[in-house]
Amino acid sequence: MRPRCAWRTSPRRWWSGTTSLRSSKELLLQPVIISRNEKEKVLIEGSINSVRVSIAVKQADEIEKILCHKFMRFMMMRAENFFILRRKPVEGYDISFLITNFHTEQMYKHKLVDFVIHFMEEIDKEISEMKLSVNARARIVAEEFLKNVRL
Repeated sequence: MRPRCAWRTSPRRWWSGTTSLRSSKELLLQPVIISRNEKEKVLIEGSINSVRVSIAVKQADEIEKILCHKFMRFMMMRAENFFILRRKPVEGYDISFLITNFHTEQMYKHKLVDFVIHFMEEIDKEISEMKLSVNARARIVAEEFLKNVRL
């Protein structure tokens, strides 16, 4: 005979302590959206033992969209090096972090929060610097091309 657990998801079946968050509404907290505008927003979804932070980065033009997509893809391919980074973001967002109770037990809580905040501050700067670099390189290439055409 199996020992019974407090988590019950169906009338005839008893589950162990782990339950699916999608099927247990009482384990989910109300999601919070913090937005500066429609393109810049953060979604914070909390549950009983984890929090998921999803970030939508400002993308003003097509170059920024491409740079953001490539940079986020680069980061997500290395998700195993960033323990809290998810490989796939939430729909409508560019990148997601999942912080579980195991992360808070193994790492300093204030450092986790500082990392997410620092990431949010620096991502706009990184994309702006990459855009300036791409534009400068495009200008140099265009000048060289026009020099060759004039000759």
